[in-house]
Amino acid sequence: MKNKKAIALVSGGLDSLLTIFILKEQNIPLICVTFITPFFGWKYKKNPQEFEEKFLSLGVEKVKIVDITEEFIEILKNPKYGYGSYANPCIDCKILMLKKAKEIMEKESAQFIATGEVVGQRPFSQNKNTLELIEKKAGVSGILLRPLSAKLLSPTLPEIQGWVNREKLFDIYGRRRIAQIELAKKFGIKDIPSPSGGCLLTDPVIGERVLKVLKENRPLNPKTAELLVIGRHIFEKDFWIVVGRNQKENELLCEITNGYFPCYTLNFPSPLLCVIQGTPSSEYLFSVLLKYSKKARNALAKNEEVKLEEVRGEKFN
Repeated sequence: MKNKKAIALVSGGLDSLLTIFILKEQNIPLICVTFITPFFGWKYKKNPQEFEEKFLSLGVEKVKIVDITEEFIEILKNPKYGYGSYANPCIDCKILMLKKAKEIMEKESAQFIATGEVVGQRPFSQNKNTLELIEKKAGVSGILLRPLSAKLLSPTLPEIQGWVNREKLFDIYGRRRIAQIELAKKFGIKDIPSPSGGCLLTDPVIGERVLKVLKENRPLNPKTAELLVIGRHIFEKDFWIVVGRNQKENELLCEITNGYFPCYTLNFPSPLLCVIQGTPSSEYLFSVLLKYSKKARNALAKNEEVKLEEVRGEKFN
């Protein structure tokens, strides 16, 4: 019988990497899929080769990077199962990803889905009851295999049908990584990834910022989502601006906005300022930029002319 094919959801962390090794050891053909938004996995948007080369080198059949930003934002605005510590709608997010994974599975003529989830690793979204809820709501009950914790869960179709040998799966539980580190050594993984926890919505600063945008009904779309994870954000009743903190952020702001939002700087070295919402006065914009530009303040003290300049989509220098 020809080996059944699986869709492996991967994040770049150790758990999903181990999932690939466990299934490859059983000769399961794999298609690796990662879902990205500005809040997680976004680096692969600009540099997909980094992700593709990493997983293709492991002998998988295909690699897919799927941008789910628009669908994720709609969930973020009103998650059915609420948020985690900050603005992270973990349960709704997992349901969305598994629904999308099922669509890919059917399109690629695969038979099941595998993830690197570990029971008890995250109390909110990875306890047994929640895992079962997620499976049911995503429509993947029976076809979702979690190799690292499979022996703690009910047998899935791949195990029942003998596509995967359950005895070669594991019963890892909780947040400690001792068992995963041992497995990594067994598989000869030398560069062990640090714990991923890669969703920026769990970051206190970014999480609170996103919650503020949601609470105040400010514009949340793919563009503003990208802006929310960088810079200093200033919220006033009638406007919302973001200011770059360094050269790298200035360049990112210029790249993201690219004429979409009005941007300003001073005629002396200073940050880039983008107006996301509203029309703050020129005097206000000038005062904000002056606050973060020592050279402009020194020039002003010498009675040199310091003025506000609009940046019109050109590369910021």
